[in-house]
Amino acid sequence: MSTPSTVTPTTTGAEPAGSTAVTHYVESTEKRRQRLSTGVLVAVVGLLLLILLASTSGVARFALSDAFDAVQLPTVDVPGAPTVLVCGVLCLVAGAGFISGRLRGRLPALAGTVAGVAFLLGFLTWAAAGRDLPFPVSNQFAGTLTLATPLVFGALCGVLCERAGVVNVSIEGQFLSAAFAAAVVGSLTKSVPAALFAAVLAGVAMAALLALFSIKYLVNQVVLGVVLNLLAVGVTGFLFDQLVQPNSAKYNSAPVLEPVPIPGLSSIPFFGRVLFEQSVLAYLAALSVVVVWLLLFKTSWGLRVRAVGEHPHAADTVGISVTRVRWSAVLAGGIFAGLGGAFFTLAATGSFSKEFTVGNGFIALAALIMGRWHPVLATVMALFFGFVTQMASQLQTLSTPMPSQFLLILPYVATIIAVAGLVGRVRAPAADGIPYEKS
Repeated sequence: MSTPSTVTPTTTGAEPAGSTAVTHYVESTEKRRQRLSTGVLVAVVGLLLLILLASTSGVARFALSDAFDAVQLPTVDVPGAPTVLVCGVLCLVAGAGFISGRLRGRLPALAGTVAGVAFLLGFLTWAAAGRDLPFPVSNQFAGTLTLATPLVFGALCGVLCERAGVVNVSIEGQFLSAAFAAAVVGSLTKSVPAALFAAVLAGVAMAALLALFSIKYLVNQVVLGVVLNLLAVGVTGFLFDQLVQPNSAKYNSAPVLEPVPIPGLSSIPFFGRVLFEQSVLAYLAALSVVVVWLLLFKTSWGLRVRAVGEHPHAADTVGISVTRVRWSAVLAGGIFAGLGGAFFTLAATGSFSKEFTVGNGFIALAALIMGRWHPVLATVMALFFGFVTQMASQLQTLSTPMPSQFLLILPYVATIIAVAGLVGRVRAPAADGIPYEKS
């Protein structure tokens, strides 16, 4: 849940012969603020678990298999109140450790991990205790991967753009345009490859608009991203009302991607259904993470992308075309945004409705920032958001004594808490959002 505070060992200077040097740990103001905010947050969630303890009764059951699995794993019974109590105390102890500043080395990371697991286990135990139905663990993890798929594509799009120095706030608009294109083309052709190709073209077209106005005409990139989002909402909404909705059987009935089980691996109990029985887009998302990592850190093109994102003037002096590299990075990001937008149509209902990407582009942007502009870390954050979203859906089926309105906003609350309380200050690429003018 937290990164270790950076401390610098110092000594008191020249020491007399035979004396022992005393090491002092100097903590920066920024790291101290992050440590304290993390400690307070962990302590607060610990107190929340102790408050929930009063309404915890019975046994919490966790089902490791669903009714359709060939191999039925046992359902685990966990005592409700004792588990919530222990998890709450663990969170309080971890929070006290952060606040006291006595955790050094790897201990802060260990304490954060323990507190995160304890809170999750305690909260789910409270939610499932005494319920008629068990909490479906396999559904939780399988749904996490499904819901995280478009977020991974969106985060990778943002990584490529912002590593090259172009802020991309228009991921939501790229998602929406690609979803609309996939719905219409998929409905007309009844072909999944054609729908995916159309979605990629739509994502690249939106990326081209971003590149044109931000790189060539030097428009403020944040304002431009907002405008492109509004453009996508307006254009897709207009075409939906005028073209798609009056004839939905022809223009809004795209094929739906079915899960593709990997022979042999999909039959593994628990892990097979979770990891190896996903849609083609989920497998593409996992492959894309590896591809983007290799492109950025193992190729000369990736080196140029990172160079123009950090110091474009220095890159220009050694013969790198800043404009060309930024164009290529933004257009490459559009490919991934297009695949992410196709997910909403092809991996769900096979149809399009107005604004039905429901802010996932902005969550992908948050995953990008929390992941520190790194493809692997951004993917981890996308999985975190997918987990929270799926958990909110699962809790609704358990009739948890929690307002349904709060469950609907739970993913966004988790996003705010994670960004504000756990990540701390992050440094974007130095030239991110700064237009480049050749001198």
